[in-house]
Amino acid sequence: MEARGHQVVAITSTAADGIAAVGDLRPDVVLLDLRLPECAADAGAGVAGVDAATTIRRDYPDTAIMVLSSLADPAAWSAVLELGVAAVMRKDHGVGAVADALDVIAAGGVVFDRKVGGEASQRAGRRRSGMVYVLTPREKEVLRRIVAGQSTGQMAQEMNIATSTLRTYVKNVLAKIGAHTRLQAAALATQGELQNELTA
Repeated sequence: MEARGHQVVAITSTAADGIAAVGDLRPDVVLLDLRLPECAADAGAGVAGVDAATTIRRDYPDTAIMVLSSLADPAAWSAVLELGVAAVMRKDHGVGAVADALDVIAAGGVVFDRKVGGEASQRAGRRRSGMVYVLTPREKEVLRRIVAGQSTGQMAQEMNIATSTLRTYVKNVLAKIGAHTRLQAAALATQGELQNELTA
């Protein structure tokens, strides 16, 4: 990681210690596993990572969260997508892919692992079954770029529009498809009617 310009400032093994480290060190990004014990005294490793992500998003909003986990729990993945984390990836990626994701986050983009989409978006899709998506061509382009992980600035520049206009497009897209965050929108874009709409 350090060879790519990313400095590791702390390593923790419990949700409580991770939250404390973020509070003390205020890192730019925290890599978070969903399968964490709540504290050192816990024998089992539950989904305390979701609670940790919730706390970090609430108390330290300037620290981006990158979820890196092997937990096969669609409900947990869906929960962190709704929180507005900066990235979701499964643990079977190599160090290079993680470093690439950190570069995207540093540039203001989001990273969505399509392997997670097969789990999290199915649950989201069940909640939104029967929803009709009516996106303009411009909104479809914005959603495709969200899925690609582009930042607001990059999208605005490549689409040759003002940043304020781009933000309006993003807001409209999220509202129309029923997503709270860009990552949740990316998850929804990988399944069902919305995926068909984008590839049509």
